[in-house]
Amino acid sequence: MKVMLRKDAKGILSAYIPKKDLEEPIVSMEQADMWGGIVTLANGWRLELPAMAAETALPITVEARRMGE
Repeated sequence: MKVMLRKDAKGILSAYIPKKDLEEPIVSMEQADMWGGIVTLANGWRLELPAMAAETALPITVEARRMGE
């Protein structure tokens, strides 16, 4: 699924899923730089993000995979 990742002015990371019209803050990350690991959203969804360079600029749209409940 397509996911837009961004960081707001306060430095809070969030994920926006256009097909669901859902935007949620990222509350935990498996990897310190988030890329190539699983992130957890405030609503409990877990998304596996692609491996990318740590210095990848935000906002960016990526293809992520939702992990099962």
